[in-house]
Amino acid sequence: MTTRRLRAGREEEAEALTELALRSKGHWGYDEEFLAACREELTMREGELTARRTTIAEEDGRVLGFATLEGTAPQGWVGMLFVDPPAIGGGVGRLLYRHVLETAGRLGFTRLTIDADPYAEPFYLAMGARRIGTAPSGSIPGRMLPLLEAVP
Repeated sequence: MTTRRLRAGREEEAEALTELALRSKGHWGYDEEFLAACREELTMREGELTARRTTIAEEDGRVLGFATLEGTAPQGWVGMLFVDPPAIGGGVGRLLYRHVLETAGRLGFTRLTIDADPYAEPFYLAMGARRIGTAPSGSIPGRMLPLLEAVP
């Protein structure tokens, strides 16, 4: 029997989470040059997982995805939400996203923003977020990303 659960990220998992984020981003067909340009922005560093409120979704000890809730109440942002490609479409993203919203509400956040990858925008919209504009990519000069808003 498989057991899926959420838990806090551990600092020593930073490198593994970085690689998961890059695999997840690569799932959408981005080339190696693009992914190399994103590496710095997608890097999780030991010593910051707790501060970024990193949550891990795992099943039978295998990490399926992770999310971060960042900022200080009342306004913050979903910093990262990535699912390992073999688990995409299996409810992991939904589980993580709902957890981030529940945690945000419990901590007094009233508004979260999301700089979404264009391929992830439909997921967030289906989860109830709404588009409020665009935001510049932190990795690719001149690239604009959908800017979304969610209310915990």
